Amino acid sequence: MLVKRVTVDILACAFDKLHTSLMLCFYRFLLPASLIVINDIAAYLFGFFLGRTPLIKLSPKKTWEGFIGASVTTIISAFLLANVMGRFQWFTCPRKDLSTGWLQCDPGPMFKPEHYYLGDWVPHWFPWKDVFLMPVQWHALALGLFASIIAPFGGFFASGFKRAFKIKDFGDSIPGHGGITDRMDCQMVMAVFAYIYHQSFISPHNFSVDAILDQILRNLTYEEQRNLYEQLGEMLGNLCKADKLAACL
Repeated sequence: MLVKRVTVDILACAFDKLHTSLMLCFYRFLLPASLIVINDIAAYLFGFFLGRTPLIKLSPKKTWEGFIGASVTTIISAFLLANVMGRFQWFTCPRKDLSTGWLQCDPGPMFKPEHYYLGDWVPHWFPWKDVFLMPVQWHALALGLFASIIAPFGGFFASGFKRAFKIKDFGDSIPGHGGITDRMDCQMVMAVFAYIYHQSFISPHNFSVDAILDQILRNLTYEEQRNLYEQLGEMLGNLCKADKLAACL
């Protein structure tokens, strides 16, 4: 029985960690990584068909036409992808307990569509005067802007390092493309920005009872937990006595 219970606890913990990772991957991985891929593809297509003006000497194949076209495409894609991904509860449901039940939650205000009346902002022939947008889409614009303007320079920095050391690629694990680092140079810059932006502007800085209990069970020893229990009991007892005294007065 003990072995079965331990096994169930381990599986529950693993499921919870997996689901937490899935929920966080919307901001910290899936959306930012998708934007970098979209930017690379758009830059190649615009540069291939319209490219005329070289962008930087470190990367002769990159052009201003490809850079500008990819920037516009990435920002628009970020705005639309955030709306599509925000409809799936696997990406939006916050995990505040250790249960393994099916998803059924309030995703929070970030993923609830809000009404916007365009009015005089659009021409009279424009068919959509009223639109419904998720607040998360405005945050996605910041990710799209960074992915299209700043993140590509991670590739330029990598090209500078390779030229300084007189090497073509960092590795050779991917035939014709170099190594993993050669493919992930822009992703590294984007990952740092996505994490900082999420922690600064999106992640709620509130605490729940379940989250506090989880930290207590993980980080405190049995003696520390017992001491905390006794101190909380003493504090609550004093509060109860104070309430009764106030009621008598």
